[in-house]
Amino acid sequence: MAERADCEPPRVHESPPTEFRRRARLAIRGRADAPKLGIFEAGSHRAVHIPRCLVHHPVINRVAARVRDTLAQHRVPTYSDTAHAGVARYLQVVVERETNLAQVALVTNNGASTELASFFADLQTALGDDLHSLWWNGNTERTNTILGPKWQQLFGPGYVTDRSGNARIFYPPQAFGQSNLDLAMQLAARVRELTPAAARITEYYAGVGAIGLGLAETAASLRLNELGEGSVAGLTRGVAALPEAARVKVTLHVGAAGEHAALVADSDFVIADPPRKGLDAELVSALRQTPPKRFAYVSCDIDSFERDAAQLLEAFRLTTLEAYDLFPHTEHLETLAVFEPR
Repeated sequence: MAERADCEPPRVHESPPTEFRRRARLAIRGRADAPKLGIFEAGSHRAVHIPRCLVHHPVINRVAARVRDTLAQHRVPTYSDTAHAGVARYLQVVVERETNLAQVALVTNNGASTELASFFADLQTALGDDLHSLWWNGNTERTNTILGPKWQQLFGPGYVTDRSGNARIFYPPQAFGQSNLDLAMQLAARVRELTPAAARITEYYAGVGAIGLGLAETAASLRLNELGEGSVAGLTRGVAALPEAARVKVTLHVGAAGEHAALVADSDFVIADPPRKGLDAELVSALRQTPPKRFAYVSCDIDSFERDAAQLLEAFRLTTLEAYDLFPHTEHLETLAVFEPR
């Protein structure tokens, strides 16, 4: 891509090889008296127990061990994909950077947390000083989707918090977040460096605002687009936490990015951080028809990035290309590409 766009080869920002993962979702399978907490073998639902995973933050390993012990103590039936039976399905753990405390959510195949009241009481005690908050999530569908639609907050604050520039950002347990958050926030800081002064900014696929909210103070205006319900909740909380002088410059645009593509027309700087599928077709069309002064594209999938970039290069030139190794030990990289009109 760099050669085709007449751009310098990408600079690669590296990650520590161990203890970088602050967010994990672990499958719970095995027997009620000996649960397995880990990941599936490739192409299967056979869980591999990973009690001392080196890429996990140490708090995740401690939490997983205590959850496993408490599940075994209470003989909570583990989930069977084949029979669609059992109770404990998944464990999600998010470690807050500022405190190293864990937001813990147990996903179960039943309709209410009250059926596990004694388990959760003992788990809260077992997690002790590592616990930020404790949540129940209900997912009773026969599906590969990990999280279900039902949530209950059992203990602790409603959000894991972080900081983007001078702005606070808020992650409820159902919101998307990067697992390698230290390096992801370096990427966000790099986008801030590339932002023109006093610009009219629009960010698509904004998540909880890990990139965009840090631009609110210096922007002329900031429009944030997001679709996911959990991320919108975090984003709304983040906007509310801004100082009034910054808050009045921000507007939220909830829905698919393509539905709000017209915002490109009066933007100086556009940011997009889409899911693996890449940019909505309507957004690509709007960028080509009314190119902003600068467009920053953050991509987690090289195939969709190359597809979108091939179309964008008809109206833009690629001025910056960087890679962030958010996924050590894999072939995947997060790409930051900056485009400016020809």
